[in-house]
Amino acid sequence: MASDVRPWLLSECNYDYVKNADIRVAVLPLGATEPHNLHLPYGTDVYEATIIGERVCAEAFRRGAAVTLLPTIPFGVQTNMRNLPLAMNINPATLDLFIADLVDSLVNSGVEKILLLNSHGGNDFKPLLRTLAGRNQTVFLCDWFKMVQDIYQTIFEHPEDHAGEMETSIALAYFPHLVATKPDGSLAADDGATRQTRFHAVNQGWVQITRTWDLLTTNTGSGYPHAATADKGKQLMGLICDRLADFLLELSESPLDGDFPFANSLE
Repeated sequence: MASDVRPWLLSECNYDYVKNADIRVAVLPLGATEPHNLHLPYGTDVYEATIIGERVCAEAFRRGAAVTLLPTIPFGVQTNMRNLPLAMNINPATLDLFIADLVDSLVNSGVEKILLLNSHGGNDFKPLLRTLAGRNQTVFLCDWFKMVQDIYQTIFEHPEDHAGEMETSIALAYFPHLVATKPDGSLAADDGATRQTRFHAVNQGWVQITRTWDLLTTNTGSGYPHAATADKGKQLMGLICDRLADFLLELSESPLDGDFPFANSLE
C-alpha cells in the first residue's frame, strides 16, 4: 500500500492488503442526515460518527488492535422529523435489514466481532442485537453520546439532547467551517428550548411517545448551544478515544471460545 494509507480504514485499503490482513474487529459508524438547529449542518451526525470512528480506530490500531473501520452510514431513522425538509428517513425495519446484510458480509469474510458506533439518537439498535443473537457473530453497540454521561457535567454546563452544547463543541473543534455564526461571531442558533406535552405521565417519563420535532422545538434544536467551545469538544474526544480504544483492543485480543463474550467463571 501507499505509505500514507491508513490501514485501519477499509475505504483506503487495497485488495492486496486486505486479503492478507489480520482483521478481527469491524467498526460500523452510523449517522443521520437531519437539521441541527440553525447553526449546525445536516451532516452533523455523519461527521461526528466518522471523526470519532477514525480517531478511535487509529488509537486502537496503534495499541495493537486488529481492527478496521467501515464507511459511515449517512442515513438513520427520522420518522419523528417527517414534517421537516430533507430529514432523510430510513424506517427502523429497513435500516435493520441493511445492517444485517453488512453483518453477513463481515461474517463471510471471517470477521465475527462487530461494533455499531451510533451517532444518532433516533436509531434504536437493541432490537437488532436481539435479532442477530445466537448466530456466528457477536454485535456490540455503542451510542457514543451515552458512554460519556458519567463525566458529562465535568465538561459541559447544560443538558444535551440535540444540537446543544456537546454537539456544538464537537463541531467547533473538528468542523468549525460548517458552524454558522452571526456577524458578531456568536452562533446563528436559538436557545434550544423545548415544549412539554400536556400529559403529566409523559413529562415524567412514566409513559413514552415518539416526539415530533417540529412541535417539540422552534428550529430543531433541543439543548443550549451557546456555552460550547472547541476545547470542550477536544476534551470529550480524548475521553471517547481512550475508552473505546481500550475496548477495541480487549475485543480484538479476546478469543472466540465457547464462553465468548462472557468471563470464564461466574465470579
